[in-house]
Amino acid sequence: MEQKHHYTGLTDAQVKENRQKYGENILTPPEKEPLWKLFLEKFEDPIIRILLIAAFISLGIAIVNHVTGKGAHYEETIGVFCAIFLATGVAFWFELDANKKFDVLNQVNDDDLIMVIRNNNVCQVSKREIVVGDIVLLETGNEVPADGELLEAVTLQMDESTLTGEPSIDKTTDPNEFEEGVTYPSNWVLRGTKVINGHGTMQVTKVGDATEFGQVAEKAAEMVEGETPLNRQLDSLAKFIGVIGMLLAALTFSVLFIKDIFLGSNDYTLGQLGLVGAVIIGGIIALSKVWMPILYDAYELMGKDKSLPESVENGGWLKWMGLGVLAFVVLAGVGFAFGVNPLQPESWVSLETAGHILQYFMVAVTLVVVAVPEGLPMSVTLSLALSMRRMLKANNLVRKMHACETMGATTVICTDKTGTLTQNQMQVAQTNFYGLNEQSLTDDDISRMIIENISTNSTAFLDFSDASKAKALGNPTEGALLLWLHGKKINYLAKREDTKIVEQLPFSTERKYMATIVESKALGGGKKIVYIKGAPEIILAKCTHIQTATKNVPKEEMLKQIEDQLLQYQNQAMRTLGFAYQVVDENTSIGSLESNMILQGITAISDPVREDVPAAVNDCLNAGIGVKIVTGDTYGTAREIGRQIGIWKDEEDSDLNIITGPDFEALSDEEALQRVQKLKIMCRARPTDKQRLVSLLKQSGEIVAVTGDGTNDAPALNHADVGLSMGSGTSVAKEASDITLLDDSFSSIATAVMWGRSLYKNIQRFILFQLTINVAALLLVFLGSIFGHDLPLTVTQMLWVNLIMDTFAAGALASLPPNPNVMKEKPRKNTDFIISPPMRTNILFVGLLFVVVLMGMLFYFNSPAHLDSFFSHIEGDKFRYFLSYFFTVFVILQFWNMFNAKAFGTGKSAFAGIRQSLGFVVVSGIILVGQILIVTFGGDVFRTVPLEIRDWLIILGSTSLVLWIGELVRLIKKN
Repeated sequence: MEQKHHYTGLTDAQVKENRQKYGENILTPPEKEPLWKLFLEKFEDPIIRILLIAAFISLGIAIVNHVTGKGAHYEETIGVFCAIFLATGVAFWFELDANKKFDVLNQVNDDDLIMVIRNNNVCQVSKREIVVGDIVLLETGNEVPADGELLEAVTLQMDESTLTGEPSIDKTTDPNEFEEGVTYPSNWVLRGTKVINGHGTMQVTKVGDATEFGQVAEKAAEMVEGETPLNRQLDSLAKFIGVIGMLLAALTFSVLFIKDIFLGSNDYTLGQLGLVGAVIIGGIIALSKVWMPILYDAYELMGKDKSLPESVENGGWLKWMGLGVLAFVVLAGVGFAFGVNPLQPESWVSLETAGHILQYFMVAVTLVVVAVPEGLPMSVTLSLALSMRRMLKANNLVRKMHACETMGATTVICTDKTGTLTQNQMQVAQTNFYGLNEQSLTDDDISRMIIENISTNSTAFLDFSDASKAKALGNPTEGALLLWLHGKKINYLAKREDTKIVEQLPFSTERKYMATIVESKALGGGKKIVYIKGAPEIILAKCTHIQTATKNVPKEEMLKQIEDQLLQYQNQAMRTLGFAYQVVDENTSIGSLESNMILQGITAISDPVREDVPAAVNDCLNAGIGVKIVTGDTYGTAREIGRQIGIWKDEEDSDLNIITGPDFEALSDEEALQRVQKLKIMCRARPTDKQRLVSLLKQSGEIVAVTGDGTNDAPALNHADVGLSMGSGTSVAKEASDITLLDDSFSSIATAVMWGRSLYKNIQRFILFQLTINVAALLLVFLGSIFGHDLPLTVTQMLWVNLIMDTFAAGALASLPPNPNVMKEKPRKNTDFIISPPMRTNILFVGLLFVVVLMGMLFYFNSPAHLDSFFSHIEGDKFRYFLSYFFTVFVILQFWNMFNAKAFGTGKSAFAGIRQSLGFVVVSGIILVGQILIVTFGGDVFRTVPLEIRDWLIILGSTSLVLWIGELVRLIKKN
């Protein structure tokens, strides 16, 4: 027996002194980002950055045009800035809203009252007032308020699942009973763990952030650098767009300038060309910080690893502008040797010619602006925001917007066991009461004795607060037995209260059994019976006979059968219990029990796997996602759970696929890096082991999702690409996660993967749609400039197409329902470019087809005769009418192509599932009605006049060929 002591506790003065010396018992909350910083973070998106550059260039052009009297057009500048602030504003708003919901879910109470001894008196203080040195009294149901050493422990069992995943750990102060191989010493209790059986006394040694709970919480709050897979791919797309835009801009300026030299009305002298060349070279050097990074982006896109020169990366703008001026001065000075005096006005081109050259530069810059898809950030944000809302309906509370899509890129899921894969509630898996026929309880003596043993020889209770599901309180193993009775419609409490308990010996780690003497009603005569239950080997040692349906047989006759059954259960990682009884006389006490008891039977108890887990794990495995179990549980239990959920195959897997936390820690980083790929299970894992596993998996190129509900899971949740916490988990785990699974279900993880993959496909479809427009617009501006046409589309018309219409299209494509078929595909590679080869082919082919049609229209209707003939029904300015017609054709071509984008990659018709895509239909209607309204009422702002109904029908009918040709191609490919 463990010795009782008298404790006086701390005095008030000592409490005050220790609080000042060791700090308060509160966890420092993770530092919240200020709202302004959260908003500015949205500008780190690569597309937003390139859009900002385009916006300021557009602003510069407008200001130059205003100064030179050519008429300033600020509409595009305002439109681009609107696009930026809409995209960043929507992203900010949705994340803020999700965080508010999360804060309500994650409230922590530090005001719970704790029993302590102070000033030689037992009193209650709030958890936050506990200090180092306090003597705390622990009773069943209490949560430990701080870390400390046990001074006394009477049959003490702790639920350490929040820190180790272990739902039941024996604690003792007897060194002889200390258990080896456990995560934390047997005489220590830790903040956040709970007393599930017995009682004890502890002395606090650590409080607040210094506790194990606090240390793990601190790890969970560390800032982890790293881009999301989507951001990496959008960054590559931004670089690609920058390179293409810059190449076209340079080509356009060169072609226009050379065309002006040889075919233009201006005559240049060699001296004038030399000075203009000097200005251009000086300008190129001055703008090195603009074009050099784009040049190195081109190297990177081609797979060549070249670092940007430090002089460009770190050199200031003034330095390079100064070098540009110096280069011009040197080159102009060289001109003196050839008789060109830059100080004489006739050596320079006229102001009118200089204006033409400046105009060529403006056209080139306009191409850069047109190349940037203004609607893309808004579309990505809208897609993520819609997914956030719709995933919430599927029990996924998404805190960080990027996590919606990152789940779709996941290649490995590291999951804890308790509460995620299992139900975290012990249940009776198998009973072997040898006196029961087919294990059915009836109204015979044997059944009544078994019921009486389970009901009275127990300290657990059932909580019926939730009418739909009873919950065990106290020892989880005893609770499982009561739940078994409850499942058979037997009221354990009525039996317990109706039976007089004479004497009770509580369970202890030394004895490994519990005993109770009752005045039994099972046999109907008020006899005294002693019931015992506990470790089967201990119970069997006390038995001489075994109760069967017909008679009590000698133990030796069934011993081999029982031992085989026990071995089978233990191999399946189940806890086993033995039950026995003995009828005793009036004078018998528990202390004088003899070893001639009768064995009633044995039971196997387990924490069962959630019903939906094997199917969900199988979905993930079929989707090419590796699933790894990381648990604090034993080797055998972890492996058996792995077998039950389908990741461990006895015929395939070996010790290379499983490892303990201490063994993993002993591996060097090189050895561990090689081992993690093959690992399926890590048992006896500590928080740092799980975090290291995640870091090494990421280092090897995996996209890692981590699930967990305990504080021990928090560091790994924080360091993962996506952290998924359980709604019933600890506040620290939820704070470290990106997504909270409100239903605690692993199947919700598979759902999140399906959503993420479908979302990525939808973003790809929008990029396909958007870049087809941009290719067409780019080539129209480029070819129109080369062949001497004014811009066929005005700035405001391009703004409608590139921003408003595209935003609606983003809404249409983002609202497409998730496609379960994406779970049959393998995860995309981390290095994949977001524009796949089929997308590239489609964008170029369709974009070029549109350009051929539109340029053909421009050339055809450039003839007054063709214009008068085709629009003979129109009175007034036929060319203005044609421009409205041309604008509408351009838009409706894109409108029909949006249906092709919807069907892209599905192999199905664009009309497949249209009834489930109500959002797509509604938004498509809005785009069509919007175009009609703009053409009809746009006037001078959009350079439009109303079109007649016959022309609308001609445009809609002829342009719909885009859709029908797409349908035909999909039909041919399908067959």
